[in-house]
Amino acid sequence: MKKLGILVSGKGSNMTAIINACEEGYLPAKVEVVISSNPKAGALEIAKEKNIKTVHYGTFQNENLEEIDLSVCKVLCDSKVDFVLLAGFMKKVGRTVLTKFKGRILNVHPSLLPKHGGKGFYGLNVHRAVIDAGDQKSGATIHLVSEEYDEGTILAQKSVIVDPKDTPELLAAKILKIEHVLYVETVKEIIEANIKI
Repeated sequence: MKKLGILVSGKGSNMTAIINACEEGYLPAKVEVVISSNPKAGALEIAKEKNIKTVHYGTFQNENLEEIDLSVCKVLCDSKVDFVLLAGFMKKVGRTVLTKFKGRILNVHPSLLPKHGGKGFYGLNVHRAVIDAGDQKSGATIHLVSEEYDEGTILAQKSVIVDPKDTPELLAAKILKIEHVLYVETVKEIIEANIKI
């Protein structure tokens, strides 16, 4: 059984989908630790209710990012995680974690990368950009995490039709539904070695 570490900043709906899939036996894995850059993240409460170890690092502002990077790496190593999953994590992953877990850090992005990715493309900004560009399709992408935002190897994508009446909020809700399914399916495929990373 594989061990997972999840990095999250907000409510953690993707995290919850992963945890549920583990508990139901669909994913042959267990979430060992949830790490947040936000001490008030709703995801931390959910993880605590599930008796999953939680760690948070304030807001990362006015903090020594190098020390946090080393600390996050130590927590992940102490928890013996096989894969690190970003689930709405709003900070750049540090070099120590990237090096130690190279090729084993996944992220979900709410567009069809390489379109509408990179610094500043998060939350409703992504969906606004899709609508402003007049794209007829958008979706979700699971990719490996690299040193640059949203530039790691793409592992899986799923698309939705952008309706002319879609607002950024409506498009976000539509994509969130497929994100949960795609993330769980992709992690399962990786664990079962059907996707090579």
